[in-house]
Amino acid sequence: MQDPLKTLQEKNEAALLGGGKERIQKQHAKGKLTARERIDLLLDEGSFEEIGKFVTHRSKEFGLEKQQILGDGVVTGYGKVHGRPVYVFSQDFTVFGGSLSETHAEKICKVMDMAMKNGTPLIGLNDSGGARIQEGVVSLGGYADIFYRNVMASGVIPQISAIMGPCAGGAVYSPAMTDFTLMVEGSSYMFVTGPNVVKTVTHEEVTAEELGGAMTHASKSGVTHFRAPNEVLCIQGIQTLLSYIPQNCEEETPRFRSENELQGPIKALNDIVPANPNQPYDIKDVIGLCCDKDSFFEVHKDFADNIVVGFARLDGRSIGIVANQPAVLAGVLDIDASTKAARFVRFCDAFNIPLLVFEDVPGFLPGTDQEWNAIITNGAKLLYAFSEATVPRVTVITRKAYGGAYDVMNSKHIGADMNFAWPTAEIAVMGPKGAAEIIFKREIAAADDPEAKLQEKVEEYTDKFANPYRAAARGFIDEVILPENTRSKLIRTFDMLETKVAHLPRKKHGNIPL
Repeated sequence: MQDPLKTLQEKNEAALLGGGKERIQKQHAKGKLTARERIDLLLDEGSFEEIGKFVTHRSKEFGLEKQQILGDGVVTGYGKVHGRPVYVFSQDFTVFGGSLSETHAEKICKVMDMAMKNGTPLIGLNDSGGARIQEGVVSLGGYADIFYRNVMASGVIPQISAIMGPCAGGAVYSPAMTDFTLMVEGSSYMFVTGPNVVKTVTHEEVTAEELGGAMTHASKSGVTHFRAPNEVLCIQGIQTLLSYIPQNCEEETPRFRSENELQGPIKALNDIVPANPNQPYDIKDVIGLCCDKDSFFEVHKDFADNIVVGFARLDGRSIGIVANQPAVLAGVLDIDASTKAARFVRFCDAFNIPLLVFEDVPGFLPGTDQEWNAIITNGAKLLYAFSEATVPRVTVITRKAYGGAYDVMNSKHIGADMNFAWPTAEIAVMGPKGAAEIIFKREIAAADDPEAKLQEKVEEYTDKFANPYRAAARGFIDEVILPENTRSKLIRTFDMLETKVAHLPRKKHGNIPL
């Protein structure tokens, strides 16, 4: 009879090898890490505790009963990132191509259930060829079990997905329902149907990278929030992201000691907005000066860059930022910008992260493309998200706040707590020129010099309406502030709002305009 201790040792060694040395070498040859190497990089040294190391599949079809590999293609367990607990699963491509079987799915579901019970973030490192075909509907049922748990965990614990290899067919829907998705350039891709099916059905010639690579989903579809040039930087991105968010919906955001030396007036802010209202500037310069030094962590950087969203710290406090970007399309709201910002706002609200809005918006993007693709419904998503949010909400209008976009961008009317404006702010139904052309149409047409009369009326409208003082007189703006005082004003405001309590009307759930 074999020594039980030796048996355990041999099984442990076999489990650590996954699909074997040859397949591990092939994984490395592709520039990819193994499932266990990824976990070691992600978690604090020595903190990983594995669950289900000796699990094997139960299939007896197509000769699978002769291929029993410990762990069955996924490594699951828990550990710590920067001292904070997380649950993790990491699919092992060296074992059946990381394909999902009944037991593979059960292992993932187990750590999902445990993460929910313990109020702990869940991180999925995806590298899988999809459902294990030999198991048929059983593997499909396994995917559905995971999808259901993704939905139940949504808004309860943060869920993060890193795509480290292929992710196709039904496998894409679990990452799509998590809070953040990261992809690796050149070695990861996501699509519902692959290039071969696309060619058969639509006769389009397209590569896997073009169809569903990291850059495609970062810039065209917006499916992925972050892209990284390699797996190490991708995993570091997960670690950084976790530092801004709480463990669950019941906790507050992490607080760090602020090392920002800029505590007094920041004179550089006074000169950021150009004198010419049609001249662009970079809103990220404003964010960088107002928030703690080098703390801004942008989300969805390559998608809909006419709006900027991301996390930052303000006097050590984690906040979510939504900002119009005048340097791109003049900062207009369009379909992609609206959905990008709405999703981010809803995440921040779900996890108690205060919201700071920098507003410089001339309106919604006009055109048949926008109207026919439902800018009305998509713009309403952002309006809905802000209106529903109960976290502390502060808006700073730096320049333009025109039309319905003024309402949508966290205005006082939809529940913002504090609304500030710089002296350069223009709060009006539309720009002065367009307004003058409508209001004074007959007067301009009857003038001896229509151009001169138009300019006169533009100046008249500008003096009356294209400023922050009409809104301040109504109480829609709480204070018109000097740009240089913005940071100190925001620090005191968020301190004051720290104990805010707000409740939505009792309901099962609202019906966001999807």
